[in-house]
Amino acid sequence: MRKLLLLLFAFVLVSCSKTYDPLSGKEVFTLLPTSEEIKIGQMYVPLAVDENDGRYPDKEVQQYIKNLGEKIARHTPRKLNYQFYLVNTQAVNAFALPGGFIFVNRGLILTLDKEDELAGVIAHELAHVNARHHARFLEKVYGMNILLSIAGIFAYQSKYGDILMNFGKIGAQLISLKWSRDQEKEADRLGVRFAYDAGYDPRGLLDTFKIFKKLGKVKQPEWLLTHPLPDTRIKEVKQLIKQLDLSKKLIKDSPQFHRIKAKLEKTKPSFDLYYKAKEKVAKDKKLAALELLDKSLEIYPENNASLTLKAFILLSEDKFEEGTQLAVKAASLDDMYFKPHFFAGYGYFKLKKYSKSVKFLERAKDLIPNFPDVYYFLGRDYEELGKVQKAVENYQKALKLTDGKRGWEKDAKKRLSRLLGY
Repeated sequence: MRKLLLLLFAFVLVSCSKTYDPLSGKEVFTLLPTSEEIKIGQMYVPLAVDENDGRYPDKEVQQYIKNLGEKIARHTPRKLNYQFYLVNTQAVNAFALPGGFIFVNRGLILTLDKEDELAGVIAHELAHVNARHHARFLEKVYGMNILLSIAGIFAYQSKYGDILMNFGKIGAQLISLKWSRDQEKEADRLGVRFAYDAGYDPRGLLDTFKIFKKLGKVKQPEWLLTHPLPDTRIKEVKQLIKQLDLSKKLIKDSPQFHRIKAKLEKTKPSFDLYYKAKEKVAKDKKLAALELLDKSLEIYPENNASLTLKAFILLSEDKFEEGTQLAVKAASLDDMYFKPHFFAGYGYFKLKKYSKSVKFLERAKDLIPNFPDVYYFLGRDYEELGKVQKAVENYQKALKLTDGKRGWEKDAKKRLSRLLGY
């Protein structure tokens, strides 16, 4: 037993990485070093984009979020390559992934009134990253196996690791983490400071809380589901702000915030129609959905969410030429959006344009590596192109990942057996 404990202790020491806590400056040990934390966060960015209906397809809007985020991030102790995205979803929320990837929802900006409110929310999300809350969650849930899991993430193209099988599960956990009272308290303390140091009025966060509380009487904003807001928390934030010098010049608002919000308000009817169309598709009312999507695209032709959903409907109705063209357009608007890349690859496969299909399906695989249909159709493409080994590899992965309900399993097994000479 003594030898076993010594071996276990040695394994823990080897597994741990020595680093410095940027908040305290103290030397600490972690199972998840910063470099690996960043890789994990980066791995899940496309999943977060896909789950939130793609990135908003406007360069000025994206640049505004990037500039605002970076302005605040410069005043955080963790010096990471922070990335900021505005996603299409109407949900009133913002969230972060480990390693410094911050997402702001379209619905959040439409709900806020001033730039200091948005700055307060972004600063709060940056605080979660700086306090390593995501990393600590991964360490707690996955323990020492996290090191093996990380290796599995980046070996998925040649191996089947548990991390690939659990890719979606881990991603869902990271995207919708519910923070503890202590974590929220720490994020409030740091976020107020980050916003203030960046020149923003920290009372903007309190104004945001008031908006969320008011909304909660009708429908609970998603931000409150993952960031609980008891009255004690509001009182504590007020006390934090009282300790700051509020007499100096602080940014409350900007014309640019209102210009960006006006852009989102102008396209809001297009996205409203998109969500109505999604409801129709869920009820198998595809014709009604198409009518709504046509109206949506008349209002905003670059609505990549509507383009993607329309492509899906047309492809499901065997209208491969038109459906593929729409998917290609949506993919060109957002190269991190999984669905249109998969739909374009599927469409080109149906049109027997196998090389073009491979291009989009390989990109789809890079974005979200655990979707079995991608591997099946890649197998079909490579088989048609005479690349037997690649066809075999993709059929094997498809069968490894499938839940058995995709409809192509029998065909994949048959083709794999034939190619392997069974």
